Amino acid sequence: MNSTDTTRIARITAILIQLQTKRIVTSTFLSEKFGVSVRTIYRDVKTLELAGVPIVVIDGKGYSLTEGFKIPPVMFSEAEANALVTMEQLALNNRDSSLAESYVSAVNKVKAVLSYSAKDRTDLLSNRIALSPVKPKTHSSNSLTVIQHALTNFNVLKISYQSENSSGQTERKIEPFAMYYTLDECWAVIAFCRLRKDYRMFRLDRILTIEPLAEAFEPHKITLQQYLAKKRKNFQHP
Repeated sequence: MNSTDTTRIARITAILIQLQTKRIVTSTFLSEKFGVSVRTIYRDVKTLELAGVPIVVIDGKGYSLTEGFKIPPVMFSEAEANALVTMEQLALNNRDSSLAESYVSAVNKVKAVLSYSAKDRTDLLSNRIALSPVKPKTHSSNSLTVIQHALTNFNVLKISYQSENSSGQTERKIEPFAMYYTLDECWAVIAFCRLRKDYRMFRLDRILTIEPLAEAFEPHKITLQQYLAKKRKNFQHP
């Protein structure tokens, strides 16, 4: 699946949410909200109808869902909920505080749709998981979620970066490409650096400031697998 397909699926899902939250939605409103043509909205609505969503066209007004139609909430099995609760403890001890905050928020939404008995069991499990104190919980960055958003929306980031072998810092504009978890348990972003005109890996704990820019960039042609293969080759045969 390419980025265009992913964007369309996300837009169609968002259109369905708009139809659920508003009594009537116009094609003009949807086209302006999602930055696409009205013709594209017509095609997206047709896709929803073909998928079985009962959409009513109200002449001169817009679209509406058939009254009483609701998408059932996502339900989780107890095993799935337990897996997320277990990973929550690891997320809380990762070295980026923004990831911890977002993960806790997500798990709370999962717990919200569980039955009372399942809630009690997941709470019990959560209180029975401990991590070794050998490595204390230390947050060394707070930018992972900002970088993830820029990566998936193809937005340029402006950063101040403290290089490992330099006492100074540099201002750079980077195009985030992928996330990497290093051997010393730090998050890093693989990005095309406009200053060096090449791909570089930036550790998040050395990013002093970060600013998302409105400027967008073209999706990178290289895949993550190709990038990592090239890095391995250079490491073995410098």
